[in-house]
Amino acid sequence: MIFKFNPESCRKDFAILSKPIIYFDNACMSLKPKQVVEKMLEYYNEYTACGGRSAHRFAARVEDEVLNARNEVRGFINAKDALEIIFTKNTTEGINLVANSFGLKEGDEVILSDKEHNSNLLPFLKLSKKGIKLKFVDSNRDNSFNLEKFEDCLSEKTKLVSVVYASNIDGVANPIPEIVKLAHKNGAKVLADGAQAVPSIPVDVRTLDVDFLAFSGHKMLGPTGTGILYGKMPLLEQMDQFIIGGETVVDSSYDRYTMEGLPMKFEAGLQNYAGIIGLGEAVRYLKKVGIKRIHEHEIDLNKIITDSLSPNAKISIIGPTEAERRSGIFSFNIMGLDPLDVSKILDVSRGILTRGGTHCVHSWFNKHNLKGSVRASLYLYNTEEEAKIFAEEVKKIAKI
Repeated sequence: MIFKFNPESCRKDFAILSKPIIYFDNACMSLKPKQVVEKMLEYYNEYTACGGRSAHRFAARVEDEVLNARNEVRGFINAKDALEIIFTKNTTEGINLVANSFGLKEGDEVILSDKEHNSNLLPFLKLSKKGIKLKFVDSNRDNSFNLEKFEDCLSEKTKLVSVVYASNIDGVANPIPEIVKLAHKNGAKVLADGAQAVPSIPVDVRTLDVDFLAFSGHKMLGPTGTGILYGKMPLLEQMDQFIIGGETVVDSSYDRYTMEGLPMKFEAGLQNYAGIIGLGEAVRYLKKVGIKRIHEHEIDLNKIITDSLSPNAKISIIGPTEAERRSGIFSFNIMGLDPLDVSKILDVSRGILTRGGTHCVHSWFNKHNLKGSVRASLYLYNTEEEAKIFAEEVKKIAKI
C-alpha cells in the first residue's frame, strides 16, 4: 500500500508556521527549516573565515563545508562532476553569466519562449542591442509549449535556446528533453531556467542532456542570495569570465593575469559561505523527504483547489485545466477584481499569503492584456486543510 506524504512530518521544522498563516507564496520564496538556519549559524558561531585564502583551521573547515555543499548539489541534479557546479547569488546571475560569457556574436540567434521571467528575457534583450537576434516561441492555447513552432524557429544561425523549465506563471513544465534533442540536432545549445522546477521536480541533467541549468536556493528551502549554475564542463572551460577579481585568477601582474580553473574562475570575490553551506543543508533536507513525493503532494493539493474552484464562472484559471499539468501553482483571476486586491483580501481575512501581480513576466501579461493574476503556490509543508480553506475563501471573495 502506498501512503500519501504527510506534511505534518516536516511542519515542526519550520518555526514560522507557528504563526496563524497559510503560506501559499512558495514560487516566490520557500520557508526555511531549522536545520538550514542552524547550519548557517554553525558557520557564524564556530568557524567564521574566508575560504580559499587563509591557511588556518577555520579556513580549512569552510573549504570542506563548501565542497560538501557543492557535492550535495552535484548529486541532487546528477551532474557528472562537482566542477560543473558554479555558486551564484540566484538564477538571474547564472543566466546573465551564460548570456555574457557564451560568446554570442552579431547575427547569432537566441530562441526563447513567450513565457520567460524577466531574468531570462532581459539579459538577451540587452544583447539584442548588439545585433543578437531573438526569436520567441508562441505557446499553445492552453499555455503549453509548442514544439512545432519551436522547430520552425530553429535555423543555422541559432546558437542558444534559453527557456524556462517550469513556468512561474502557471506551473506548466516545458518538454525539455524534446527541446534539447531538436536544438542539438540543429547544432544549438540549451540553457534551462530551473528556478521553479528544481525545488519540486526530479531533475537529472545527464538524462535531460541540457547544456546549462540555472536555479536558486531561496525557492528550495535554502538561504536568500544563493544560486547554482550547472554547465557541461567542456562548455564552462571554453567560456570567458563574466565577473573577475579575487579568487578568479592563479596569478596577476600589472599587464596580465592567469585565469583560475573551474569552478573558481566564475566565483569572483568573497563568497556567501554561510548561504552556500545552508544551501547544502537544504538539499540534504529535500533529498531526505524526496522530490518525487513533494511533486505528488503539490499536485494532490492543487487538485483539491482546482476541483473546488474551476466550476465557478467568475474564476478563470491560467494554464491547462488539469491540476497535474500545473504542478504546485494555481494562478487565477476573479472577474471584476484586481489581482492585487484579491491577494490583500486573502491575507487580511484568513492570513493566506499569496502573490498578486505580473510575477516578473510583464511581457506575457501585456501580450494577453491582463493586469496580472493571483498566484497560490504550494510546497511540502502545506496541508489539505489549508487548500480547502483557501478554496472556500476565494469563493467568498468571488461573491463580492
